[in-house]
Amino acid sequence: MASLQTTFASLGDAMRACEGAQDHFVQDAVQRVAVGDLLSGSVLYGRGDELHGKSVLLATKDQFTTIASLFELDGMARRIVLCPPDLPLEHFPYVIETAEVDGIVSDRAPTQFGKARPVAFMPCSRNFVPRPQNEQARYETEWVLLTSGTTGLPKLVAHTFASLTAAIQPSSTQGAATIWSTFYDIRRYGGLQILLRAALTGTSLVLSSAEEPTAEFLARAGSSGVTHISGTPSHWRRALMSPSAHLLNASYIRLSGEAVDQAILDHLKSAYPHSRIVHAFASTEAGVGFEVKDGNAGFPKAVLIGTPNVDMKLDDSTLRIRSAGSARCYLGVGAPLLKDEAGFVNTNDVVELQNGRYYFSGRRDGVINVGGLKVHPEQVEAVLSRHPDVHMCLVRAKKSPVTGALVVAEVVLNAGLPAADRDEIAVKESILEFCRAELSPHKVPALIKIVPSLALSGSGKVMRRDA
Repeated sequence: MASLQTTFASLGDAMRACEGAQDHFVQDAVQRVAVGDLLSGSVLYGRGDELHGKSVLLATKDQFTTIASLFELDGMARRIVLCPPDLPLEHFPYVIETAEVDGIVSDRAPTQFGKARPVAFMPCSRNFVPRPQNEQARYETEWVLLTSGTTGLPKLVAHTFASLTAAIQPSSTQGAATIWSTFYDIRRYGGLQILLRAALTGTSLVLSSAEEPTAEFLARAGSSGVTHISGTPSHWRRALMSPSAHLLNASYIRLSGEAVDQAILDHLKSAYPHSRIVHAFASTEAGVGFEVKDGNAGFPKAVLIGTPNVDMKLDDSTLRIRSAGSARCYLGVGAPLLKDEAGFVNTNDVVELQNGRYYFSGRRDGVINVGGLKVHPEQVEAVLSRHPDVHMCLVRAKKSPVTGALVVAEVVLNAGLPAADRDEIAVKESILEFCRAELSPHKVPALIKIVPSLALSGSGKVMRRDA
């Protein structure tokens, strides 16, 4: 089945081709703008043609200005580097050098980008002016996304519009009443997929914001009529703790970005009994692998060989993916290979077969070594999440002079747990007993700490750190 993007070279071309799309809108906490105005207006003060053929770093304070700039630059710039909002200032020179940036589009001060190669600086704003007609030759713009690297420096992942939209099929086309939203930031792969899905299916989009409290976003999404919404399992656990969770009336809920356990699927089904709940596997490098629609954690064995347009295999229990949605390469001198000789991307995710169904054990590089025995934090978290008093949890390593490392857990308790039952010692012991019944001894947390909340990274995942 062909994807929707096959005849389009850019985001703007795809939007113009969607019947009625120009009457839809993009909205954030500040303003709501018709797609038609995005297509005809300029947030670059009408100077976008000065970046024709350039490698452009797009670094704005908010998602809305990024989207408006993308509409203007895609097909004009030869490369667009999407800068996430939490990129440390000290990393800008590295990104600018690695991506061979010629121009920076930003609503920040030029001095924030450090000393790197000489570049042009173009200011942008949320205010639209008429966009001049541009008759210059069009580019197949390369889109570059940033992911966390093992050295602290980000990895720069190169995509095309075709690879980014390869998983959006004609069957994904929604009705006129569809309004998409996402907890993700659109400058990361998960959020960008929702922006492109809305664009290619001609639907409206409501944006979240890291500065906006979850309760306020949920209330705004509900009042805006959001019907389809996505986020990580951690996003959804946080949402379900909010007093505004009931204000959301979505018919479609999507999870991705982290291993999905049965507890979060069951909690969502209980909170939103009339919603269709889907979880998907995707990564910045591999693209979208598959969707699971049966309401269960893991994925059926048949998915490995029966997913259209995606080749998957296991190598030493690690999932590898090859598809038109995979990225092209990492940028930079000495960058690691993104694909093997056969074109497969190593996702680094370990899966385990149980009764005809695969379950994610964890990341190959995230194993905790307890006296020579391996522990995947995600496996322990999946068990902890099934305890009736646990709403959210994080498992990490704690250094030990005896075993090298110990398993420790931070736990957020269910808001509905009666105050009389909040004897921390008793709750901790109950959780430990539950773990002892479900896990091998070396996987049982040596320490449980009850915390009021857990921090999420910019990509919506719990922030793992070793003590």
